Order: sequence, then structure tokens, then C-alpha cells
Amino acid sequence: MWGVNRIGIDALRVRKEYEGPIHLLLTDVVMPKMGGKELSERLQPLYPRMKVIYMSGYTDNAIVRHGILAPELNFLEKPFTPEGLARKVRKALGSEN
Repeated sequence: MWGVNRIGIDALRVRKEYEGPIHLLLTDVVMPKMGGKELSERLQPLYPRMKVIYMSGYTDNAIVRHGILAPELNFLEKPFTPEGLARKVRKALGSEN
């Protein structure tokens, strides 16, 4: 089980143990120790084709307005439904950016 205070750091550790490609990173924007943006920035050079979906309980306007994320990034507001998540994943994996 991942420690609540180490989620981003634990994700980097798991990445070192995993030998395959990472096609999609689904990460919370706000996490203890290392936020989702920093996590994706550290993984992106290793997996340049990796898509990222950021999620948060904050609205996308609040996240963009405070400069945490750029408006063109994939964002999923919590709470979300399984169908909403599936749509966002299909959109992210189907896009070239």
C-alpha cells in the first residue's frame, strides 16, 4: 500500500521496477511531497509519448487561474463517473499531444 504522504515518490519507485512502456499517467494535481505536475515532468523525458490526465477536486478554472496547469492539458474534475473517466482516457490516448 502506498503511503499517503509519498504518493508521487512511490510512483517514481514503481516506475523503476517496471520495465515496459507507460502509455498513460493518471495523477492528482495536488499530492503531498510531489504534485502531479512535477511527477509528470519527471516521467515525461523517460516516456516522451506518455499521455497525462490530471485530476482534482478543484475546478479546472481554479487550477488554471492559479497557474498550476496550462489550459490545454487533459483535466478531469472530481468526482467523476467511470464513464467520464473512460471518455477522458479515450480522448487522451487518441490524441497526438
